[in-house]
Amino acid sequence: MPAVQMAAVSKTYRRRGRPPQKALDGLDLLVESGGVHGFLGPNGSGKTTTIRVLLGLVRPDDGGSIRLLDREVPGGLPEVIGGVGALVETPLFFPGFTGRLNLRLLAETAGVPRARVEECLELVDLTDRADDRFKGYSLGMKQRLGIAAALLKAPRLLILDEPSNGLDPAGIRDVRELIRRLGRTGTTVLLSSHLLAEIQQVADTVTILARGRRVASGAVAEVLAGRSAGEVRVRVPDAAMAATILAGAGFSVSPPDVPDGRTLLVHGVAAPGEITRVLAGQGTYVEELTPMTADLETAFLALTGDQA
Repeated sequence: MPAVQMAAVSKTYRRRGRPPQKALDGLDLLVESGGVHGFLGPNGSGKTTTIRVLLGLVRPDDGGSIRLLDREVPGGLPEVIGGVGALVETPLFFPGFTGRLNLRLLAETAGVPRARVEECLELVDLTDRADDRFKGYSLGMKQRLGIAAALLKAPRLLILDEPSNGLDPAGIRDVRELIRRLGRTGTTVLLSSHLLAEIQQVADTVTILARGRRVASGAVAEVLAGRSAGEVRVRVPDAAMAATILAGAGFSVSPPDVPDGRTLLVHGVAAPGEITRVLAGQGTYVEELTPMTADLETAFLALTGDQA
């Protein structure tokens, strides 16, 4: 049973004195149960609005349908909200209390056994620092404590909105490894982020948004398939001359992102050796030839129209 199903969901914000702003425009979203699902889009593409709609924090426009853990939203939300954990924006705790005490207070409010607090502290690798005050935590530790709070009720679905935002490389690595572990242990993780490399390292499936609409979805490998197939980076003594020779032979050629006068990109290449043969036949010799591999950043920019 899918963890999340959204079909043709729209959300329009109306503010006095301003034209209506459509944050979601007929959005379709499917998150299968288990593993990590990356949720990507440029700033303003509708990611946070989608999460708020799922959690019943924002009311969508009329029309469309939403199901969360096989219950309609918002009507059936009270039945399943106990199985959903969420970290949206910066977590808030009592700064003068320890991490452990903050979690114990939350657990008591939610009717969760105290033993679960210790389990969650261990899950996020904070056991050794659990008796330190929250105000002394690094930003990465604060984020991990927020994730621990979201895990207290052992949710079937964990929703994380930009959990690595503002973290240093060590903090990003810690959060990434935690998300990997959660995905492997059966929790469904919906991970919203703009850090493309991070998503590619942890996500099993992905949905990409642009202007409030889904522009791609599926397994990461499927989304990447064909995005840079047959693209080759060529380094020669004179890129302009080589481009003229290759274009005359029927190749599609373009300059790289940062032109240097010696490098060009050749597209739709079935046999890279043909580039060497054609250029050598005209007295131009290849210094370097590198087939390009697809990455999520390339797919993201192509699908969203470079709205980074």
